[in-house]
Amino acid sequence: MRAAVLYATVPSGTSYTEARPLVVQELNRPAPRAGELGVAITYSSLCHSDLSVVDGSRVRPLPMALGHEAVGRVDAVGDGVTDVSVGDHVVLVFVPSCGACRACKAGRPALCHRAAEVNGSGDLLHGEALLRTPSGERINHHLGVSAFADYAVVARESVVVIPDDVPDTVAAMFGCAVLTGMGAVLNTAAVDAGQSVAVFGLGAVGLSAVMAAALAGAAAVIAIDPNTSKHQLALDCGATAVGTPEEAARLIAEATGDGVDTAVEAVGSARVIASCLEHVTRGGAVVSVGLPHPSAELTVPALQFAGAGKRLLGSYMGDAVPERDIPLYLGYWREGRLPVELLYTDTKPLDDINEGLDALAAGHVVRRLFQA
Repeated sequence: MRAAVLYATVPSGTSYTEARPLVVQELNRPAPRAGELGVAITYSSLCHSDLSVVDGSRVRPLPMALGHEAVGRVDAVGDGVTDVSVGDHVVLVFVPSCGACRACKAGRPALCHRAAEVNGSGDLLHGEALLRTPSGERINHHLGVSAFADYAVVARESVVVIPDDVPDTVAAMFGCAVLTGMGAVLNTAAVDAGQSVAVFGLGAVGLSAVMAAALAGAAAVIAIDPNTSKHQLALDCGATAVGTPEEAARLIAEATGDGVDTAVEAVGSARVIASCLEHVTRGGAVVSVGLPHPSAELTVPALQFAGAGKRLLGSYMGDAVPERDIPLYLGYWREGRLPVELLYTDTKPLDDINEGLDALAAGHVVRRLFQA
Protein backbone atom coordinates (compact mmCIF):
# COMPACT_ATOMS: atom_id res chain seq x y z
CA MET A 1 0.00 0.00 0.00
CA ARG A 2 1.04 3.62 -0.63
CA ALA A 3 0.70 6.24 2.07
CA ALA A 4 1.92 9.76 2.87
CA VAL A 5 4.02 9.64 6.05
CA LEU A 6 5.21 12.52 8.24
CA TYR A 7 8.60 11.85 9.87
CA ALA A 8 9.37 15.37 11.16
CA THR A 9 7.38 18.57 11.54
CA VAL A 10 8.10 21.68 9.50
CA PRO A 11 7.33 25.17 10.89
CA SER A 12 4.53 27.22 9.35
CA GLY A 13 5.78 29.76 6.85
CA THR A 14 8.08 27.16 5.29
CA SER A 15 7.62 26.14 1.68
CA TYR A 16 6.21 22.64 2.02
CA THR A 17 6.80 22.10 -1.68
CA GLU A 18 10.53 22.55 -1.05
CA ALA A 19 10.76 20.92 2.39
CA ARG A 20 8.54 17.96 1.40
CA PRO A 21 7.61 16.87 4.94
CA LEU A 22 5.20 14.18 3.71
CA VAL A 23 6.89 11.18 2.13
CA VAL A 24 4.72 9.04 -0.14
CA GLN A 25 6.04 5.52 0.30
CA GLU A 26 5.21 1.84 0.28
CA LEU A 27 4.07 0.33 3.58
CA ASN A 28 3.21 -3.25 4.40
CA ARG A 29 -0.50 -3.81 3.85
CA PRO A 30 -2.12 -5.02 7.10
CA ALA A 31 -5.20 -7.21 7.40
CA PRO A 32 -8.05 -6.08 9.65
CA ARG A 33 -8.28 -7.64 13.10
CA ALA A 34 -11.46 -8.40 15.00
CA GLY A 35 -13.74 -5.37 14.94
CA GLU A 36 -11.87 -3.74 12.05
CA LEU A 37 -12.28 -3.15 8.33
CA GLY A 38 -9.93 -2.83 5.39
CA VAL A 39 -10.99 0.08 3.18
CA ALA A 40 -9.82 0.87 -0.35
CA ILE A 41 -9.57 4.68 -0.30
CA THR A 42 -10.99 6.35 -3.40
CA TYR A 43 -10.56 10.01 -2.38
CA SER A 44 -9.03 11.72 0.64
CA SER A 45 -9.18 15.44 1.29
CA LEU A 46 -6.78 17.89 2.87
CA CYS A 47 -7.87 19.76 6.01
CA HIS A 48 -6.27 22.41 8.22
CA SER A 49 -6.11 19.79 10.97
CA ASP A 50 -3.63 17.89 8.78
CA LEU A 51 -1.63 21.07 8.29
CA SER A 52 -1.52 21.67 12.05
CA VAL A 53 0.13 18.27 12.54
CA VAL A 54 2.68 18.99 9.82
CA ASP A 55 3.65 22.36 11.34
CA GLY A 56 3.78 20.93 14.87
CA SER A 57 0.97 22.96 16.42
CA ARG A 58 -0.98 19.73 17.00
CA VAL A 59 1.53 17.40 18.60
CA ARG A 60 1.22 13.80 17.43
CA PRO A 61 3.57 10.83 17.71
CA LEU A 62 5.79 10.48 14.67
CA PRO A 63 6.24 8.94 12.21
CA MET A 64 2.57 9.09 11.30
CA ALA A 65 0.55 8.33 8.16
CA LEU A 66 -1.62 11.42 7.83
CA GLY A 67 -5.12 12.07 6.54
CA HIS A 68 -8.46 11.92 8.35
CA GLU A 69 -11.19 12.79 5.83
CA ALA A 70 -11.98 10.28 3.10
CA VAL A 71 -14.39 8.01 1.27
CA GLY A 72 -13.85 4.47 0.02
CA ARG A 73 -15.11 0.93 -0.41
CA VAL A 74 -14.83 -1.88 2.10
CA ASP A 75 -12.18 -4.34 0.93
CA ALA A 76 -11.97 -6.73 3.89
CA VAL A 77 -14.01 -7.41 7.02
CA GLY A 78 -12.52 -8.51 10.34
CA ASP A 79 -13.99 -11.06 12.72
CA GLY A 80 -17.06 -9.98 14.62
CA VAL A 81 -18.20 -7.34 12.13
CA THR A 82 -21.62 -8.37 10.85
CA ASP A 83 -23.28 -5.14 9.72
CA VAL A 84 -20.78 -4.09 7.04
CA SER A 85 -19.90 -6.06 3.90
CA VAL A 86 -17.16 -6.09 1.28
CA GLY A 87 -18.04 -3.53 -1.38
CA ASP A 88 -19.97 -1.19 0.92
CA HIS A 89 -19.56 2.51 0.20
CA VAL A 90 -18.27 4.24 3.35
CA VAL A 91 -17.34 7.66 4.72
CA LEU A 92 -14.48 7.56 7.22
CA VAL A 93 -14.90 9.39 10.54
CA PHE A 94 -12.01 10.58 12.72
CA VAL A 95 -13.57 9.83 16.13
CA PRO A 96 -14.29 6.08 16.51
CA SER A 97 -16.64 6.13 19.51
CA CYS A 98 -16.34 3.21 21.91
CA GLY A 99 -19.97 3.30 23.05
CA ALA A 100 -19.08 2.56 26.68
CA CYS A 101 -17.37 5.64 28.15
CA ARG A 102 -19.05 8.50 29.98
CA ALA A 103 -19.32 10.70 26.87
CA CYS A 104 -20.67 7.95 24.64
CA LYS A 105 -23.28 6.95 27.21
CA ALA A 106 -24.34 10.59 27.41
CA GLY A 107 -25.00 10.61 23.67
CA ARG A 108 -21.87 12.63 22.81
CA PRO A 109 -19.68 10.19 20.85
CA ALA A 110 -17.57 13.00 19.38
CA LEU A 111 -16.06 13.35 22.87
CA CYS A 112 -15.39 9.63 23.35
CA HIS A 113 -12.72 9.18 26.03
CA ARG A 114 -11.29 5.99 24.55
CA ALA A 115 -11.13 7.53 21.06
CA ALA A 116 -9.25 10.55 22.44
CA GLU A 117 -6.75 8.18 24.03
CA VAL A 118 -6.02 6.06 20.97
CA ASN A 119 -6.15 9.00 18.56
CA GLY A 120 -3.51 10.68 20.69
CA SER A 121 -1.26 7.61 20.80
CA GLY A 122 -1.52 6.77 17.09
CA ASP A 123 -3.22 3.43 17.75
CA LEU A 124 -6.60 2.06 16.67
CA LEU A 125 -9.70 1.52 18.78
CA HIS A 126 -9.27 -2.27 18.81
CA GLY A 127 -5.51 -2.53 19.15
CA GLU A 128 -2.09 -1.02 18.65
CA ALA A 129 -0.92 0.54 15.39
CA LEU A 130 -0.74 -1.84 12.46
CA LEU A 131 1.18 0.16 9.87
CA ARG A 132 4.80 -0.81 9.25
CA THR A 133 7.49 0.06 6.76
CA PRO A 134 8.99 -2.87 4.80
CA SER A 135 11.86 -2.80 7.32
CA GLY A 136 9.42 -3.15 10.23
CA GLU A 137 9.36 0.42 11.60
CA ARG A 138 6.09 1.33 13.28
CA ILE A 139 4.04 4.04 11.58
CA ASN A 140 1.34 5.68 13.71
CA HIS A 141 -2.23 6.09 12.53
CA HIS A 142 -3.71 9.59 12.22
CA LEU A 143 -7.03 9.86 14.07
CA GLY A 144 -7.77 6.20 13.39
CA VAL A 145 -7.96 6.84 9.64
CA SER A 146 -4.60 7.61 7.90
CA ALA A 147 -6.43 8.41 4.70
CA PHE A 148 -3.64 9.83 2.53
CA ALA A 149 -3.22 6.37 1.12
CA ASP A 150 -4.78 3.85 -1.22
CA TYR A 151 -5.84 1.58 1.65
CA ALA A 152 -6.54 1.86 5.37
CA VAL A 153 -7.38 -0.46 8.24
CA VAL A 154 -9.87 1.25 10.54
CA ALA A 155 -12.18 0.36 13.40
CA ARG A 156 -15.73 -0.52 12.37
CA GLU A 157 -16.70 2.49 14.48
CA SER A 158 -14.71 4.75 12.13
CA VAL A 159 -17.02 4.29 9.14
CA VAL A 160 -20.57 5.19 8.16
CA VAL A 161 -22.11 3.26 5.28
CA ILE A 162 -23.67 5.54 2.66
CA PRO A 163 -25.70 4.93 -0.54
CA ASP A 164 -23.79 3.82 -3.61
CA ASP A 165 -24.99 6.70 -5.77
CA VAL A 166 -23.43 9.52 -3.70
CA PRO A 167 -20.49 10.86 -5.76
CA ASP A 168 -17.18 10.27 -4.04
CA THR A 169 -16.11 13.88 -4.61
CA VAL A 170 -19.08 14.92 -2.47
CA ALA A 171 -18.97 12.10 0.09
CA ALA A 172 -15.26 12.68 0.82
CA MET A 173 -16.04 15.92 2.65
CA PHE A 174 -18.72 14.59 4.99
CA GLY A 175 -16.42 12.91 7.52
CA CYS A 176 -14.87 16.12 8.85
CA ALA A 177 -15.68 19.47 7.20
CA VAL A 178 -19.42 18.94 6.85
CA LEU A 179 -19.87 17.17 10.20
CA THR A 180 -17.88 19.84 12.03
CA GLY A 181 -19.32 22.96 10.42
CA MET A 182 -22.91 21.76 10.15
CA GLY A 183 -22.84 20.29 13.63
CA ALA A 184 -21.50 23.48 15.19
CA VAL A 185 -24.64 25.29 14.02
CA LEU A 186 -27.28 22.58 14.24
CA ASN A 187 -26.04 20.59 17.26
CA THR A 188 -23.87 22.83 19.44
CA ALA A 189 -25.61 26.16 18.90
CA ALA A 190 -29.03 24.71 17.92
CA VAL A 191 -29.75 27.75 15.75
CA ASP A 192 -33.45 28.39 15.16
CA ALA A 193 -35.22 29.95 12.18
CA GLY A 194 -35.17 33.73 12.30
CA GLN A 195 -32.00 34.00 14.37
CA SER A 196 -28.77 35.63 13.22
CA VAL A 197 -25.41 33.95 12.71
CA ALA A 198 -21.91 35.25 11.96
CA VAL A 199 -19.21 32.86 10.75
CA PHE A 200 -15.58 33.89 11.11
CA GLY A 201 -13.24 31.91 8.82
CA LEU A 202 -14.33 30.61 5.44
CA GLY A 203 -12.47 27.38 5.01
CA ALA A 204 -14.46 24.22 4.39
CA VAL A 205 -15.64 24.06 8.02
CA GLY A 206 -16.70 27.71 8.10
CA LEU A 207 -18.48 27.44 4.77
CA SER A 208 -20.28 24.33 6.01
CA ALA A 209 -21.42 26.40 8.99
CA VAL A 210 -22.71 29.05 6.58
CA MET A 211 -24.69 26.36 4.74
CA ALA A 212 -26.07 25.05 8.03
CA ALA A 213 -27.19 28.51 9.15
CA ALA A 214 -28.99 29.06 5.85
CA LEU A 215 -30.53 25.59 6.10
CA ALA A 216 -31.76 26.36 9.63
CA GLY A 217 -33.57 29.44 8.32
CA ALA A 218 -31.36 32.10 9.93
CA ALA A 219 -32.59 35.57 9.01
CA ALA A 220 -29.03 36.91 8.72
CA VAL A 221 -25.90 34.90 7.90
CA ILE A 222 -22.81 37.12 7.94
CA ALA A 223 -19.61 35.53 6.63
CA ILE A 224 -16.24 37.03 7.56
CA ASP A 225 -12.79 36.29 6.12
CA PRO A 226 -9.81 38.48 5.17
CA ASN A 227 -9.46 36.50 1.93
CA THR A 228 -11.89 38.31 -0.36
CA SER A 229 -11.61 35.59 -3.00
CA LYS A 230 -13.83 33.44 -0.74
CA HIS A 231 -16.60 36.00 -0.37
CA GLN A 232 -18.62 35.06 -3.46
CA LEU A 233 -18.36 31.40 -2.49
CA ALA A 234 -19.83 32.26 0.91
CA LEU A 235 -22.75 34.01 -0.79
CA ASP A 236 -23.26 30.94 -2.96
CA CYS A 237 -23.31 28.84 0.22
CA GLY A 238 -26.11 30.94 1.70
CA ALA A 239 -24.55 33.98 3.36
CA THR A 240 -26.66 37.15 3.32
CA ALA A 241 -23.62 39.43 3.78
CA VAL A 242 -19.86 38.99 3.50
CA GLY A 243 -16.88 41.07 4.49
CA THR A 244 -13.42 41.29 5.97
CA PRO A 245 -12.75 41.35 9.74
CA GLU A 246 -12.52 45.15 9.56
CA GLU A 247 -16.07 45.24 8.19
CA ALA A 248 -17.55 42.75 10.65
CA ALA A 249 -18.83 45.23 13.25
CA ARG A 250 -20.60 47.33 10.62
CA LEU A 251 -22.16 44.36 8.83
CA ILE A 252 -23.39 42.84 12.09
CA ALA A 253 -24.83 46.17 13.27
CA GLU A 254 -26.61 46.67 9.95
CA ALA A 255 -28.13 43.19 10.10
CA THR A 256 -28.98 42.92 13.80
CA GLY A 257 -28.54 46.23 15.57
CA ASP A 258 -26.82 44.88 18.68
CA GLY A 259 -25.08 41.63 17.78
CA VAL A 260 -25.76 38.18 16.39
CA ASP A 261 -27.39 35.33 18.27
CA THR A 262 -24.54 32.97 17.36
CA ALA A 263 -20.98 33.59 16.22
CA VAL A 264 -19.00 30.62 14.88
CA GLU A 265 -15.22 30.85 15.18
CA ALA A 266 -13.68 28.62 12.50
CA VAL A 267 -10.23 30.21 12.36
CA GLY A 268 -8.36 28.62 15.26
CA SER A 269 -7.46 31.94 16.86
CA ALA A 270 -7.88 33.06 20.48
CA ARG A 271 -8.00 36.64 19.25
CA VAL A 272 -10.93 35.84 16.97
CA ILE A 273 -12.75 34.00 19.79
CA ALA A 274 -12.46 37.15 21.90
CA SER A 275 -13.71 39.26 19.00
CA CYS A 276 -16.69 36.94 18.52
CA LEU A 277 -17.74 37.50 22.12
CA GLU A 278 -17.96 41.21 21.36
CA HIS A 279 -20.14 40.55 18.31
CA VAL A 280 -22.88 38.47 19.98
CA THR A 281 -25.96 39.98 21.58
CA ARG A 282 -26.97 39.58 25.21
CA GLY A 283 -27.62 35.89 25.76
CA GLY A 284 -25.81 35.01 22.55
CA ALA A 285 -23.36 32.15 22.01
CA VAL A 286 -19.89 31.88 20.56
CA VAL A 287 -19.12 28.44 19.15
CA SER A 288 -15.41 27.67 18.81
CA VAL A 289 -14.59 24.99 16.23
CA GLY A 290 -11.11 26.11 15.20
CA LEU A 291 -7.95 24.65 16.72
CA PRO A 292 -5.74 27.37 18.23
CA HIS A 293 -2.12 26.57 19.01
CA PRO A 294 -1.94 24.73 22.38
CA SER A 295 0.01 27.63 23.88
CA ALA A 296 -2.64 30.22 22.96
CA GLU A 297 -4.49 31.77 25.89
CA LEU A 298 -7.83 33.54 25.91
CA THR A 299 -8.33 36.74 27.92
CA VAL A 300 -11.79 38.32 27.86
CA PRO A 301 -13.85 40.50 30.23
CA ALA A 302 -15.36 38.02 32.67
CA LEU A 303 -18.51 40.07 33.19
CA GLN A 304 -19.70 39.20 29.67
CA PHE A 305 -20.88 35.84 30.97
CA ALA A 306 -22.94 36.43 34.11
CA GLY A 307 -23.49 40.10 33.31
CA ALA A 308 -24.68 39.67 29.73
CA GLY A 309 -25.59 35.99 29.68
CA LYS A 310 -23.15 35.25 26.87
CA ARG A 311 -21.95 31.69 26.34
CA LEU A 312 -18.68 30.29 24.99
CA LEU A 313 -19.17 26.77 23.64
CA GLY A 314 -16.54 24.35 22.40
CA SER A 315 -17.59 22.12 19.51
CA TYR A 316 -15.49 19.08 18.60
CA MET A 317 -16.54 17.39 15.36
CA GLY A 318 -19.68 19.49 15.60
CA ASP A 319 -20.99 17.46 18.57
CA ALA A 320 -21.99 15.03 15.85
CA VAL A 321 -23.41 11.55 16.07
CA PRO A 322 -22.00 10.35 12.72
CA GLU A 323 -24.36 7.40 12.24
CA ARG A 324 -27.27 9.82 12.65
CA ASP A 325 -25.92 13.02 11.14
CA ILE A 326 -24.15 11.87 7.98
CA PRO A 327 -27.31 10.23 6.54
CA LEU A 328 -29.32 13.29 7.65
CA TYR A 329 -26.94 15.73 5.96
CA LEU A 330 -26.74 13.58 2.83
CA GLY A 331 -30.52 13.81 2.72
CA TYR A 332 -30.29 17.60 2.77
CA TRP A 333 -27.71 17.44 -0.02
CA ARG A 334 -29.94 15.14 -2.08
CA GLU A 335 -32.83 17.61 -1.65
CA GLY A 336 -30.64 20.43 -3.00
CA ARG A 337 -30.56 22.23 0.35
CA LEU A 338 -26.89 21.61 1.13
CA PRO A 339 -24.57 22.50 -1.79
CA VAL A 340 -21.51 20.63 -0.50
CA GLU A 341 -20.11 20.32 -4.02
CA LEU A 342 -19.25 24.03 -3.80
CA LEU A 343 -16.47 23.16 -1.34
CA TYR A 344 -14.69 20.94 -3.88
CA THR A 345 -11.71 22.68 -5.48
CA ASP A 346 -9.94 20.00 -7.53
CA THR A 347 -8.33 16.55 -7.45
CA LYS A 348 -4.60 15.86 -7.52
CA PRO A 349 -2.44 12.74 -7.33
CA LEU A 350 -1.20 11.85 -3.84
CA ASP A 351 2.37 12.56 -4.98
CA ASP A 352 1.39 16.27 -5.03
CA ILE A 353 0.41 16.29 -1.34
CA ASN A 354 3.15 18.72 -0.24
CA GLU A 355 2.17 21.23 -2.91
CA GLY A 356 -1.36 20.86 -1.54
CA LEU A 357 -0.16 21.89 1.91
CA ASP A 358 1.17 25.15 0.45
CA ALA A 359 -2.07 25.79 -1.44
CA LEU A 360 -4.15 25.23 1.70
CA ALA A 361 -1.89 27.40 3.88
CA ALA A 362 -2.14 30.21 1.32
CA GLY A 363 -5.93 29.97 1.15
CA HIS A 364 -5.89 29.02 -2.53
CA VAL A 365 -8.07 25.91 -2.06
CA VAL A 366 -11.09 25.00 0.03
CA ARG A 367 -11.13 21.22 -0.31
CA ARG A 368 -8.50 19.62 -2.54
CA LEU A 369 -8.97 15.88 -2.97
CA PHE A 370 -6.23 13.33 -3.53
CA GLN A 371 -6.07 9.96 -5.19
CA ALA A 372 -3.30 7.48 -4.49
